[in-house]
Amino acid sequence: MSDFVDRVTVHVKGGDGGNGSAGIRREKYKPLAGPNGGNGGDGGSVIFVADRNATSLLDYRFMPHRVAGSGTMGLGDNKDGSKGADLILPVPCGTIVFEARGEQGKPKHPGAQLADLRHEGDRVVVAQGGAGGLGNIALANKTRRAPGFALLGELGEERDVILELKSIADVALVGFPSAGKSSLIAAMSSAKPKIADYPFTTLVPNLGVVIAGDSRYTIADVPGLIPGASEGKGLGLEFLRHIERTEIIAHVIDCATLEPDRDPMSDYQALEKELALYADKLELPLGAIAIPERPRIVILNKIDVPEAKELADFVRPEFEAMGLKVFEISTASHEGLKELNFALSALVKEMREEVANREQAEEEARVVIKPLESAARRRRRADEGGTALEFTVERRELGNGEVFYEVRGTKPERWVMQTNFDNDEAVGYLADRLAKLGVEDELRRKGAHPGDEIRIGRGPRMVEFDWDPTISAGAEMLDGSNLGARGKDLRLEEQDPRSRRRSNSERRAQYHAMMDARAAVREAMMAERAAGHWADPSIDDDRHDETSLFGRGEDEDTDTEEE
Repeated sequence: MSDFVDRVTVHVKGGDGGNGSAGIRREKYKPLAGPNGGNGGDGGSVIFVADRNATSLLDYRFMPHRVAGSGTMGLGDNKDGSKGADLILPVPCGTIVFEARGEQGKPKHPGAQLADLRHEGDRVVVAQGGAGGLGNIALANKTRRAPGFALLGELGEERDVILELKSIADVALVGFPSAGKSSLIAAMSSAKPKIADYPFTTLVPNLGVVIAGDSRYTIADVPGLIPGASEGKGLGLEFLRHIERTEIIAHVIDCATLEPDRDPMSDYQALEKELALYADKLELPLGAIAIPERPRIVILNKIDVPEAKELADFVRPEFEAMGLKVFEISTASHEGLKELNFALSALVKEMREEVANREQAEEEARVVIKPLESAARRRRRADEGGTALEFTVERRELGNGEVFYEVRGTKPERWVMQTNFDNDEAVGYLADRLAKLGVEDELRRKGAHPGDEIRIGRGPRMVEFDWDPTISAGAEMLDGSNLGARGKDLRLEEQDPRSRRRSNSERRAQYHAMMDARAAVREAMMAERAAGHWADPSIDDDRHDETSLFGRGEDEDTDTEEE
């Protein structure tokens, strides 16, 4: 069994974000001193990195499920949870990452291209970690000063991706089966491919490193290329992608074949036709040279056979007339291999400079915009704002006549995943966010009524509930009555009403009320004075009043005797 794997489907999942903390600070004589719950840690991401030490995708065939580390929960005393570790996965240079499409339980096929990891160190995030939930200290504001809830962490992104390896080699050997490609690699390098005298001996691409003086280059064998390969015949369609990243195409032609209707020129033309048909289906990366424009050389093999030597000498002028360089070799006797080696080395050096110049020109012309902050932090900053264009509401009918309303959108779907539905205050906070975004207004416009079934999201993360637009959660009802708006905390206001700072309008209203009250008192006192209800306090009009300031408290008998 071969250990070369060039296509594999991998299931990746980012780490889940940690839940926020709803801690409350406790102090002496202050059982509710304020919130101090920290945020949950962000989950780690799954990242593929091009590594020159990786040569195959075999590891991902045996271990196709990869999960990054999850963030930890926030703690009290305003301590945030730790971030989950990113999962760095090395892949060979030349690996292309595709989005996997297809039904669950059935083979996947490549979809949109996510990344092309051509050079050492190229990386791509294929599964973003979930953002950690906010703690109650981050949810506090001037109207909700002590939230009794926190947000849950987001689930990490989960998806299937397809890794496809397109070998990065300098020279591609193409030719009919049993033309001697594997033997040529074995003769020029230390590679030890399987060699036999029957067609389709090579079932996987072979790579070999060749040294010519102080230079080094790689050659690749594209197996099983026959007429009709671009349409799926033989093995050519499966491995033709390995020719996309090569810079030079070398035709290895068997001059000692005994098959009828075959000769070196017809073999060359048949293979060029298949390459042209395959080239029309390619989307080349930046700086790559189109297959029809890549330099060709012709290698006439097996000249150790006398009849093959004569045939090679006969067809050589025809290839040279087409502007092609021709080399006559024998992998059995090693005749002509030295000249071929140094000729390929010089041609590879020239093509590397050409490709480097093209890549530099493409990079300079391309505008690259890099984000200033992480995706998780951008989601947090954008959570509170938004417009009605960021979600959709659709009326759906089931086959049994039941009707429900489906809400789709990045923010609503994320918000319901962050909500702890066991906490009424958290549910009220969610209702306020949805109302502020305009979901409730859109539901009314679509004809929804209280009690109708509402579904937010799809799939396993869908949340289903009955719509109650008058729900009033978020404030702790001290006596079971609705004493405040959703999301408003009355605990601190009940303990100390003076703790709430008055607004300017309230100050003005209270001042005018006080001045009006003073004016009314003055008017009443002046009316009493004009009516004679007031007396001069310096005149003792009741000398018998012991509580009077001027009364002497004399008895009535004493007054009579004096008279």
